[in-house]
Amino acid sequence: MSKNHNLIQHAGIGFGSLADRTENPSKAADKAQAPVSSMILADASPAAREESLKLIQRLFLTPGQAVPKTVMFAAIDSGSGCSLLCAITARLLAENVSGSVCLVHANFRTPPSPGLFAGENHYGLADSLRQEGGIRNYAKQAGRDNLWLLSSGSLQDDSLNILTSERIKERMLELRNEFTFVLIDAPPLNAYADGMAIGRLTDGVVLVLEANATRREAALRVTESLRTARIPVLGAVLNKRTFPIPAALYKRI
Repeated sequence: MSKNHNLIQHAGIGFGSLADRTENPSKAADKAQAPVSSMILADASPAAREESLKLIQRLFLTPGQAVPKTVMFAAIDSGSGCSLLCAITARLLAENVSGSVCLVHANFRTPPSPGLFAGENHYGLADSLRQEGGIRNYAKQAGRDNLWLLSSGSLQDDSLNILTSERIKERMLELRNEFTFVLIDAPPLNAYADGMAIGRLTDGVVLVLEANATRREAALRVTESLRTARIPVLGAVLNKRTFPIPAALYKRI
């Protein structure tokens, strides 16, 4: 824990933590029929839900502070669990606010399995960047009246180019006007430039680091790049942390 804590402290950002998620195999059949909102939480461990709620409290529900409206979630490296974290946070935020919440999957590099969102990924952000029509025409409700999902959509050869085109600025502004909160799942920042382009259109970024895997040098490099680009770092989450002792005892230390 000390090594991971120091890594984030050196980057100069606050952090939360998420334990590894575990899934009961007996629930697999039920999940196949569950609505997207229930399915997201079924993938989350109790510790993940708790820490995601702390993140929501710190960013969106603390009185007396400016509340970010559009937030990008981005990992330092691939495989850090960023997509699931962003989905959990969107689901729980929708439960705790009366306004609308839109989860946007802008990671065209490694789109999540359609099973994570309990539906097919055939119509979404990529389509909205090629076609006309209001942004809500490309989103779908996700189990709650105030929770919406804009999936990555139909990815083609030009998808990566349109993600950094002028068109994305128009759609991001539309998302900001249409929904109270917009949470964006972006590609890992250490590997691709897409996230930096998207981040400039948001109110800030939540960095996702993988416990015992993210290198200090990579975290520092990404954080400095964000600051140079004037993209606010709102905080960080230490994901996939394992408890060497039972979680209940760990909290008492």
